[in-house]
Amino acid sequence: MVARAKSAKAPAWLVLDSSCWIEYLRDTPRAELFAPAAENPGQLIVPIVTIYEVTKKLRRELSAKIAAYAESLMCRGRVMDVDLALCRAAIAHALPLADSLIYATAQAHGAMLWTQDQHFEGLPGVNYFAKN
Repeated sequence: MVARAKSAKAPAWLVLDSSCWIEYLRDTPRAELFAPAAENPGQLIVPIVTIYEVTKKLRRELSAKIAAYAESLMCRGRVMDVDLALCRAAIAHALPLADSLIYATAQAHGAMLWTQDQHFEGLPGVNYFAKN
């Protein structure tokens, strides 16, 4: 009898929206909601615009050192740049610019988008975490 290798299952890709990263990095009470994704870089698709939003906010509100740490943490995932095809896909979504690019990135890679932003609620491929 020949032993067969188990087929490697492709990861279930996840995209964390900027608001989720901020909660996680600031270790807020909601951080535990996003820790499973943030701490599993093998599953993460990270839109470059998310890195921009998060590091800019942390640099402005906390420090350059914390922003650099956040960048290094997010870069453990699979970082996705913006290109013309992504821009064209983002145009189809009635969302603000950064959110359109983040959502289009998730959709282009078959990833589930985790977010707290209400304007994503009800969109396909979104796991919306409502704030109380």
